[in-house]
Amino acid sequence: MFDIEQQWPTESSQQAYDDGFVTVRVDAVRSPGGETFDRSVVEHPGAVGVLALDDAERVLLLRQYRHAARRRLLELPAGICDVAGEAPTATAARELHEEASLRALDWRPLLDVVPTPGSTNERWQVYLARDLRPVAEHERHEPQHEEADMTAVWVPLDEVAAAILSRRLTDAMAGIAVLAAMVLRAGPGLDSLTAISGH
Repeated sequence: MFDIEQQWPTESSQQAYDDGFVTVRVDAVRSPGGETFDRSVVEHPGAVGVLALDDAERVLLLRQYRHAARRRLLELPAGICDVAGEAPTATAARELHEEASLRALDWRPLLDVVPTPGSTNERWQVYLARDLRPVAEHERHEPQHEEADMTAVWVPLDEVAAAILSRRLTDAMAGIAVLAAMVLRAGPGLDSLTAISGH
C-alpha cells in the first residue's frame, strides 16, 4: 500500500500573500474530467522532528509557547528546513543541538508525513535519535523568541503514548512519532529501522 505521485494540470497560479515566511498562492487546477477550480496553497519549506529516546526509553519533550494555538505545547525538538542545501538529517541534528543541547550517535528515519495536504505542501521528516550525548557548554545555542522560554522534560515512552491517546498531548508530530515508535517496539523493534551513516 502506498501513495501515488500525480499532478493535475495547473492552468494558472498567482501569489496571494508573502511575508518572507509564509507564502500563499492560488492555483487554477484542471481535473481529469475537465473541470477547472481554484485551490489556495500555503507554501512551506518543510520541517524535521526528532524523537530523542534515552537508554531508559524516555522521550525528550519540549514545552513551548505556540501563539497560533494559544497554548504551551509539549513537542519534539523540531524545526523548519530553512537552510539552503542542508540535508534533512543535518537539520534534525542541528535542531536537537540548538533546542536540547544534545547530539545523537544513532539516527534512523522514522516517518515521512504530509500533515495537511488539503492546504499546504509542507512535509515532515521525523527521525529517531538515540545514544544521546550532551553538547559541551561552550557549544550551546543561545535560544531566542519562544525558544527562550522553552523547558525540557523526559517522559517514559508509554506515558507519552497514554497522554496522546487520552488527548492530553495534542502536538501532531509528537503524536504520530510516539505512536509509530510504540508500534515498532511491539513488532519488529526500533532497531529494524535503517541506521543513517555519517552520524
